[in-house]
Amino acid sequence: METQKVLEVCHLNSYYDQGRSLFGRKGARKQVLKDVTFHIDQGEILGLVGESGCGKTTLSRTILGMVSDYDGEVIHHSKRPQMVFQDPFGSLNPTRSIGWILEEPLRAAGGMTGPERKAAVLEMLEKIGLGSEFVSRRPWELSGGQRQRISIAAAMITRPKLIIADEPVSALDVTIQAQILRLLVGLKKEFDLSYLFISHDLNVIYQICNRVLVMKDGAIVEQNTVDELFAHPQHPYTKQLLAAAE
Repeated sequence: METQKVLEVCHLNSYYDQGRSLFGRKGARKQVLKDVTFHIDQGEILGLVGESGCGKTTLSRTILGMVSDYDGEVIHHSKRPQMVFQDPFGSLNPTRSIGWILEEPLRAAGGMTGPERKAAVLEMLEKIGLGSEFVSRRPWELSGGQRQRISIAAAMITRPKLIIADEPVSALDVTIQAQILRLLVGLKKEFDLSYLFISHDLNVIYQICNRVLVMKDGAIVEQNTVDELFAHPQHPYTKQLLAAAE
């Protein structure tokens, strides 16, 4: 039986306008993504690696509908994915309580009463390993690891099937990294989640992912299972990345 896909990306090209010059002439339209094609299966963790500036963030923004200038297809087979960012402090409203932050996506989605939303917030806090006492706290009162747990909870609260995790552990120390990775894997199993897991750290990719995409200059130069890619890299750039990781 064929595995169900949660996302298909077909021949995707993304562009951005470089703005106007000093003399008012319109800037060139720069291509960032070049003929990108891949899919993510339900329950799969797909890794995306490549150096800074290669197009990883543009790809995630295009999938999320935040880039309008593109051609090709982005096909969602479930509700729109949610995002977990590298810097949770930047993505969490510092003036609002954790309870408000987690309840806001439910308010926006509609269909739940106030008491139902509050119960869902408490349940999600429990799922991420934090207690009800965190409802009244502000992001600046939390540690980096706790803030990232809240960021994961905010992405999860509307029960999406796909999460895009953009360098979600790179700002954390090694011990906290391991805890967050275990949490992500546990949530994946419990909720049958899929992840697009973006990271520059090949060791993290090897620990958590099923398959890997390697991106260079906006193009996917290699994609394979984790074991096969690490054991038998084909593209020179993949070999270079693996050699640097050692």
